[in-house]
Amino acid sequence: ENNIYIGGIMEHIEEAGVHSGDSSCSIPPYSLSTEIIEEIEKQSKKIATELNVIGIMNIQFAIQNNNIFVLEVNPRASRTVPFVAKSTGVQIAKLATKVIMGEKLKNIKKLKNFNELNLYSVKEPVFPFKKFQNVDVLRGPEMKSTGEVMGIDNNFENAFFKSQTAAGINLPKKGLVFLSVKDKDKLELLAIGKKLIKLGFKLIGTKGTCEFLNKNNITINKINKISEGSPHVVDLLESKEISLVINTTEGKISTGDSYIMRRNTLLTNTPYYTTIKGAIAAINSIEAQKNLNLQVRSLQSIH
Repeated sequence: ENNIYIGGIMEHIEEAGVHSGDSSCSIPPYSLSTEIIEEIEKQSKKIATELNVIGIMNIQFAIQNNNIFVLEVNPRASRTVPFVAKSTGVQIAKLATKVIMGEKLKNIKKLKNFNELNLYSVKEPVFPFKKFQNVDVLRGPEMKSTGEVMGIDNNFENAFFKSQTAAGINLPKKGLVFLSVKDKDKLELLAIGKKLIKLGFKLIGTKGTCEFLNKNNITINKINKISEGSPHVVDLLESKEISLVINTTEGKISTGDSYIMRRNTLLTNTPYYTTIKGAIAAINSIEAQKNLNLQVRSLQSIH
């Protein structure tokens, strides 16, 4: 027990199926229950003991309906180590080196618990999509990001907002939002639609999404797909009338209307979200900015 130190538990924002390097994530977790976190700690300690790892290891868990599954265990450092170190102020790589050299964890002065920080750190990947023609912006199991940034604040929403800004995603506070989501995401879209209207946004969307939201008393206007002729969604993107795009698709659709539309969000610098979880985090963080001025702090002043 004294021989194991949990440097941090991070929660990914996008669901499993998106490569961990392409997924935004938060330390500490922003939506996991205390019971789940405690169970993850317990399982991690058991695995570490059983594998007899000396040094760093990282584990990826997936959680479905409160069941915890182990996806992979790596007895090595990973690219999240510097992120965890910056978030918590504990130099994990240095610590692991000492342990590998034979020092005992219990002899090292009290190590901070990452839960005691009262700060959220959000990692946001940065993608090179703009530099490559014909690349779809969808996130999937293949890693596409070429960098990452982080945002730190007292709550998750503000930290997320800062991470988006750092990645060059300027979230709007008003304007027109384009919605088009796969059937599986429609229920979660209800809360998003309601919140956007409450925040003063206007909504447009494709036929199926419009019919669903209108049926649920959320006002949204239909806009043509490209194949239905002008005025269509790309016309509005090019004239800078759309301030945010939320578009989730089933499977890998790299051709046709939705692909052309996503390429144009990129070319017109329009913020876009291609997963429903990412969209929810974005809308909540826009809401949190309504009557707030974000503060800037240096890492040195935090730790």
